Amino acid sequence: MLSGGPGCVHYLERDELAPVGHRSWYPEPRGVGRSGGGPHDMERAVADLEAVREAVGVSAWIVLGHSWGSDLAVRYALEHPDVVRAVVGVAGKGLHRDRTWSETYEAGKAQEPVVAIDLVDEVWTSLSGSFTEWIHGPHLWRDVADCTVPMHFIAAEKDIRPSWPLVQLANLVPDGRFSVVPGVPHDFWFTDPKSWVQTVTDACGGF
Repeated sequence: MLSGGPGCVHYLERDELAPVGHRSWYPEPRGVGRSGGGPHDMERAVADLEAVREAVGVSAWIVLGHSWGSDLAVRYALEHPDVVRAVVGVAGKGLHRDRTWSETYEAGKAQEPVVAIDLVDEVWTSLSGSFTEWIHGPHLWRDVADCTVPMHFIAAEKDIRPSWPLVQLANLVPDGRFSVVPGVPHDFWFTDPKSWVQTVTDACGGF
């Protein structure tokens, strides 16, 4: 389970938020919370996730990410498809830097429920910059279209983040799915925890 940000402490690390019937791991980003290190790029973040998998002895796992965690999960799956059973991306941004998306997001900020989450600014800056470099790569969309890892992208109906990039990803991945959780905002793990648990349990159980 990957939290958002980038650079946020792992706000999902609570037993009552875990998918029912699944064992869960909660790696915090390098330089955040209990993790040592500091500012780093997405390549390092992916390598860290792979190091966690090897350390706990899991041959393959479902990678579930919320918000930024969804985008990181996609990159991890593209680089390590043999060890990812599936990606579940909840309320992600998608692989883009689009002005109209950002305008809609900024316009809706005042209506979004406030959820206090600790964030390490230096880690946010380094990972955000690395994300921009990655999505500008010449082979990104070819890599996504060729990826055989099943991916289920889930939008929150009341999220101020437009969901069209998730719909695009779901249609581009050979085994892609898209669904919407009705009546919930971006951080519905906080505002509607029962809905969150049902959503992630159903999604993980589908693979």
